[in-house]
Amino acid sequence: MSQVFHNMIEAIIDERDCCQHICFAGDQHTPPPFSYQVNFPRLEIALKGSYNNQIEDELHGVSAVRIQAGNALYIPPNCWNKPDWEDECSVLSLLYGRRQIGFSFVAKRKGTDGFYDVQKHSVQMRTGYAIDNILESLNALARESQKSPMDEHLLCALLTYTQSILRQPERSAKSRSEDLYQGICIYIQENFHRGITRDSIASRFSLSANHLSRLFHQQGHMTLADYIAWVRIDRAKFMLKKYQFRLGEVAERCGFQDVNYFCRVFKTKTGMTPSEYRTHVD
Repeated sequence: MSQVFHNMIEAIIDERDCCQHICFAGDQHTPPPFSYQVNFPRLEIALKGSYNNQIEDELHGVSAVRIQAGNALYIPPNCWNKPDWEDECSVLSLLYGRRQIGFSFVAKRKGTDGFYDVQKHSVQMRTGYAIDNILESLNALARESQKSPMDEHLLCALLTYTQSILRQPERSAKSRSEDLYQGICIYIQENFHRGITRDSIASRFSLSANHLSRLFHQQGHMTLADYIAWVRIDRAKFMLKKYQFRLGEVAERCGFQDVNYFCRVFKTKTGMTPSEYRTHVD
């Protein structure tokens, strides 16, 4: 699978003239419901077709942008975007977590539900290397008004460095299990606001539900259910401090269908109610 994503990135680098238009997401305005918002940087590149996104516009608040084939959208940590996936397109997504880089390729036909092609992969992230500085530079550039031509150079550097990580030798079976575990963690962090379950996650990664539970028992420090709850509560803390959402909206945006259940889980995990946390924690 590394070779598949290596070839995708190589084609993008070879045709870099069509990657000159790069959009940057922000987080100065309140995101709409069901937006993607995580605490690590992400990069989306349209390989074929096009798709619409809601992102933040510095002058007009939330606005719609169309990502055409070859163009890119960079989303810094805690910034957001909301794709609609209505049109025919194929999109490569790179997710730069603290421990893993997640690779995702999806293809969509116009007028159909769901994707007809989904491929996922993850590799260990290098820390203390130049890629950290490239990402930090892109995060800083996102806050500047003049982005071109620095954005294209930094994007090319990021893709080239990512490609070099994919060229690393295949890891042992034990390490591959760890990569799978981290890839699933990234998936949960990206989709915590959806109705994800053990069965749906297992199906997405072509595992049995029992295998998924064993993987978390072997690799993690908590069960799968506890990890999903931890991710949701961690994001709820961020939303309670960042936005003036009502508790019911915080619960819904964090994947809880019932606000009372959300409040019980929040107090169990933090020792405070959501209202107390919003008022008393800096």
